[in-house]
Amino acid sequence: MVSPDELDIAEKRTALIASLRRRSYITSDDVADAMGSVPREVFVPDELRSQAYDDNPLPIGSGQTISAPHMVAIMVELLELKEGLKVLEIGGGSGYHAAVVASLVGKSGHVYSMEWHGPLVERARKSLMATGLLDRVTLIKGDGSLGHPNEAPYDRIFISCGAPDIPKPLVEQLAEGGIILVPVGRGFQDLVRGVKTKGRIRTEDHGGCVFVPLVGEHGFKDGTLW
Repeated sequence: MVSPDELDIAEKRTALIASLRRRSYITSDDVADAMGSVPREVFVPDELRSQAYDDNPLPIGSGQTISAPHMVAIMVELLELKEGLKVLEIGGGSGYHAAVVASLVGKSGHVYSMEWHGPLVERARKSLMATGLLDRVTLIKGDGSLGHPNEAPYDRIFISCGAPDIPKPLVEQLAEGGIILVPVGRGFQDLVRGVKTKGRIRTEDHGGCVFVPLVGEHGFKDGTLW
């Protein structure tokens, strides 16, 4: 029997997906299905479970946040994800974004998710295991601005934190014809999408956003927002 709490959570998830579709943050059935199947409440602290389907970022510890659902929807739509792709995520945080991406690339695809903060890596591992998606996600603790060359090239790369520019190592690790998505700037950022053509990145701006800074060799020197 489904508990009243589980029923309430399921209703909130359904309502959120419907709202994101009405506002055109979600435009494809595949993204709607993926975000509808991944339980965001598993990726937030227990005390914030009741807020899991509010369309807001939430704190997850270590000075980091889980992105608002509408921002996750925007990013996965722009990445044009499909079955079988190899994806690199920088700034894995709670593991929720990786879980949605893993749902979209399927069992024949894979997500490599890098995170600077060790406690978040371990928490994300537990959350992904609880959702049955850990076999599709490899979690890596390290400087995401350097990427993960061992598994390059990647069909898609995205950064879930603000970078000074598109890090050069990530450009090198992106496959020809691949898509990279990066919030560029500190404090307020521009969401920049790039497509790699003949070894060069052709970019386009997809509006403003706010992410915590990318810290690392090709990022910022500290994690303060402003």
